Amino acid sequence: MLYKLLFAMHTVFSPFNVFRYITFRTATAIITAMLISLIIGPRLINWLKKISVTQQIRNDGPQTHMKKSGTPTMGGIIIIIAIITTVLMWGDLENIYVWVMMASLAGYGAIGLLDDYLKVIRKNPKGLRACYKFGAQIVLALAIGVLLYHNPRDPYSDVLSIPFFKRWLFDLGWFYIPFSILVIVGSSNAVNLTDGIDGLAIGLVAIAALANTILVYISGNARFAQYLQVLYLQGTGELTVVCGAILGAALGFLWFNSYPADIFMGDVGSLSLGGSLGTLAVITKHEIVLAIVGGIFVIETLSVVFQVASFRLTGKRIFRMAPIHHHFELKGWHESKVIVRFWIIGIMLALFSLATLKLR
Repeated sequence: MLYKLLFAMHTVFSPFNVFRYITFRTATAIITAMLISLIIGPRLINWLKKISVTQQIRNDGPQTHMKKSGTPTMGGIIIIIAIITTVLMWGDLENIYVWVMMASLAGYGAIGLLDDYLKVIRKNPKGLRACYKFGAQIVLALAIGVLLYHNPRDPYSDVLSIPFFKRWLFDLGWFYIPFSILVIVGSSNAVNLTDGIDGLAIGLVAIAALANTILVYISGNARFAQYLQVLYLQGTGELTVVCGAILGAALGFLWFNSYPADIFMGDVGSLSLGGSLGTLAVITKHEIVLAIVGGIFVIETLSVVFQVASFRLTGKRIFRMAPIHHHFELKGWHESKVIVRFWIIGIMLALFSLATLKLR
């Protein structure tokens, strides 16, 4: 609520009037979240090393990853702290969508934290049992879906918007609730699967956050939404600040997670960020656009699905290893080359998602 306090003083000091603008607060949120990540990052890394919270590398993964054994993990705590602190400072806490996003971030972060705790501290290689892990994710997504479905402020609470077409909307009715569960849980686990090499997932999250910052600002602004003929969703413009916080926190964490990584974000980071992106898509009716801007996440997930299905049905593998980033590593690509090339594809997909605003 720092922004409310500062804005209230604009009658005394007129320059404080800038805090009324979402664009200014979004820029401030990006900087704030990044600085928080950069400040607490080294301290948390040293503390995790001190208490031996380090990643154990699986023997069935690429052998080049064995040298990463002992790298601190659970770094997603940095990201969550940076995002929540920043939103509390610069976000409008009277906006229900802000709280839904924070609940998603904290909820999926808690699930990931418990999974990491069991794997790293309790030395249980399987972590949280799959039935409990997915069950908790589904229950949380169900709560979010039901809340948004019964939101009286949203006239499109049960509508699926199709990009590239003007006002092409599908009324899903109550089926929108299970659909929202699929989007949120799928997004959460897609980011988790992608988080297998240094900086890959967090870089793609930063790209997705930047694209969503633009998309959310437009759909939450009546004038721009009317001009571009996209759904105007009252109150969602404030989520631009949340997207800015995610972007800033991701960039700050990337400073430590870039190759060779000083810390991994663990499930506490990947599940929370993925769940947040999925929740954002459901709130703003950008579910299909999320699949475009997060195309790499989708490809990584599908590579695992196809690999498992092929092996069970035919006894043969499609890829040398799944998720697909490991396939390219085993083909001889250096890890940093895989990362940068996937980022380039992610940037192109983000630009394509923004093009959907005009190609209607």
